[in-house]
Amino acid sequence: MITKIGKGGANTQGVLRYLYGPGRANEHTDPHLVASWDGFAPDPGRDATATLTQLATVLDLRVKQAGDRAPDKYVWHCSVRTAPEDPVLTDEQWAASARRILNATGIAPSDDPDACRWVAVRHADDHIHIVATKVRGDLTPPRNWNDYLRADKECAAIEKEYGLRQVLRGDRTAAKRPTRAEQEKTTRAGHTATPRVTLRTTARMAAAAATDTDEFFAILSGAGVLVNIQRFPSGDIRGYKVALSDDTNANGEPVWFSGSTLGPDLSYPKISERLALTKSDPMLRDSDRRHTAWQTVTDAADQIPSVLDEGDDAAGQAHVTVLAEALDALPLIAPASYKPHLARAAAAFERASRSHIRARHQQAQATRQAIKAILREPAPKDGAPIAILLDALILAVVAAQGWHHTRRHDQQAEAARQAAEHLHAAYQAAAVQPLAVIRQRGLRLTVTVQQRQADLVRQALPALAEQILTEPGWPALAATLADVQGAGHDPTVLLTEAARRQELGTVTSINDVLVWRLRRSAHLPATPHDPPARDNLRTPAARAAQPAAMAAGGSPRRR
Repeated sequence: MITKIGKGGANTQGVLRYLYGPGRANEHTDPHLVASWDGFAPDPGRDATATLTQLATVLDLRVKQAGDRAPDKYVWHCSVRTAPEDPVLTDEQWAASARRILNATGIAPSDDPDACRWVAVRHADDHIHIVATKVRGDLTPPRNWNDYLRADKECAAIEKEYGLRQVLRGDRTAAKRPTRAEQEKTTRAGHTATPRVTLRTTARMAAAAATDTDEFFAILSGAGVLVNIQRFPSGDIRGYKVALSDDTNANGEPVWFSGSTLGPDLSYPKISERLALTKSDPMLRDSDRRHTAWQTVTDAADQIPSVLDEGDDAAGQAHVTVLAEALDALPLIAPASYKPHLARAAAAFERASRSHIRARHQQAQATRQAIKAILREPAPKDGAPIAILLDALILAVVAAQGWHHTRRHDQQAEAARQAAEHLHAAYQAAAVQPLAVIRQRGLRLTVTVQQRQADLVRQALPALAEQILTEPGWPALAATLADVQGAGHDPTVLLTEAARRQELGTVTSINDVLVWRLRRSAHLPATPHDPPARDNLRTPAARAAQPAAMAAGGSPRRR
């Protein structure tokens, strides 16, 4: 059950005219009252002698009596909708629900004879509209502060009592959704993504790629986005606005969105806070470091589940935030074959990236630096490094789902679950070729070596051994176990640890999962004979020049 409370207005009859009318697409059927403040309000839908003017007049009576003391926007309008799979509620059930919501919000407390006047109108099976005028019997306004959260809390109780779908409750940290007007304008223009969503995606990719705010703005401009930087009289940056060149208002002017309207974490202060810590990053300059940025970011992602288990909420939120940045960055450099999966994973996890917990960003700086560094390294020629990273990211996202769930961040937990599904699809596409190479090596092992590896599996994982040995991917795991031994590690210990990282009973291929985790934990090459990486002279700004197109495999303009 979802409530939506409007901004208010001063035209009671206008609201009633819409509710009793045919609707925008003739979707309204049998409009009628299900309840009112006294049970005797005129109903133009079922009473042929009643009119909209009469109903509006009795609702507005106290507004007229209050005169100048009445609020400028005295109409309170709340819609209440059930889910498509919910049973159809009776008029009596809707009436009871309306009274409970009005009581919870303070518009019409159940024991208050001076409560505001209101009506509940039904013109569809799945929802009602509650309209009230915000002047009480003593001609004072109601105390309806924080009415949305109070209504939402009451709806949660109603859902349980009526056996309705229990909606995932938010914590008011979600990004603003496109308005109805934005959606209709986008449909008329033939696009599938609204300007708000396109700009949000582009800004998140730019923030993930940039090392300072100047580069952030440069990447946005390079992506074809109009950027308006706002400054204080001192010359310091106060904020920024962005727009798409093909999104204009009635006067032909660009429709601007401030960073904070795209997302709470995209305001200039929030972006500046995160990027300030990477401005003097030695990792981005040191070409002689021992590990590649791909190895570094994979190792960092590998540690996220452990960090989230430690119970430090500020550090945990910082790692969840940087995990979202990793997902935002990957579509910029991933092959086209699975770039859409990664873009969908990033879009889903965007909701999981924020909560009311304030992040201690310096706790995740090493991971953030590594993410930016992979955008500046030669791109891997095969899918092995990306497959290994995606395996680590899947574990991290699943851990983030659990972290949110234990803190009752319901929407964030669901968003993380969806992101993990998209990441798994990308992983399957990335892993096909490198796993085939490793499998071929396994098929060339002698019978004696294969038997020795099978004995190791039976010793380390007795409950899963037979399934592992009969899967098509067993030769790849056998070759990897041989590589682990050759590198001087104890394969039994690493195999046991790799299996402990995630419940393996539900994965598509246990062998595939264990191959990447063993190669990662033993610091083995992604594939036994990695070819040299291709030279890639494109800068991060160039990679981000068409971020929306990269995410969709299409035009840099809106889709």
